[in-house]
Amino acid sequence: MELIDRYQLAVFDLLMKARKTQREAIENVGKMIAEAVEGGHKVYLSGICHSIEMDSIYRGGGPIFYKKYEENTELKAGDVLVVSSVSGRTLSVVNLAYDAVQKGVKVVAFTSMEYAVAVDPVHESGKKLYEIATYTLDNCAPAAEAMLDVEGIEAKYAAASGIASDFIMWSVTSVCVEQMLKDGYTPGILKSANFPGGNDYNKQIVEPHYDEFGW
Repeated sequence: MELIDRYQLAVFDLLMKARKTQREAIENVGKMIAEAVEGGHKVYLSGICHSIEMDSIYRGGGPIFYKKYEENTELKAGDVLVVSSVSGRTLSVVNLAYDAVQKGVKVVAFTSMEYAVAVDPVHESGKKLYEIATYTLDNCAPAAEAMLDVEGIEAKYAAASGIASDFIMWSVTSVCVEQMLKDGYTPGILKSANFPGGNDYNKQIVEPHYDEFGW
């Protein structure tokens, strides 16, 4: 079997595993985000698996209420912060999550549980990311990330966490959007700015509505 076929089949298996095992967590996180947005709180996405968060922030077809977390972002109690460490022990990420929880922020963690349970913590609390977060989403990546053995190459090939995390993040968003509609809130969904009329719609309708209502 050619490598492209092995890769694609591995991805199909990965996404199916995420779909089967993470449904409850995805629904919990989506509903929590909906509640936060409806309550006037902010939702910030920090780095998710090498910038996967950018597939959710200000994208055509996506909600306007996701904002990128920056170092100068002021987190407040009730806000939601999404963070990621595949190993669950990246010190800067665990520090951020730990400090956010102390402020009353609800932290959602993307991690690989298979990876996280195989490594030791480095945070002074003795905890890894999944032990700190309000909710953990397992991206189902194997320990050490890569999925495939390739003859002639020592290291394994094909990172798993990014594509799985993107799939899970959009699944969370789907739950959130549906819950908000059930609750009587119509979230601002952006149009593609490069499609005729899209930019005007975003600037004249979606952004002003978000500025006034937060959703």
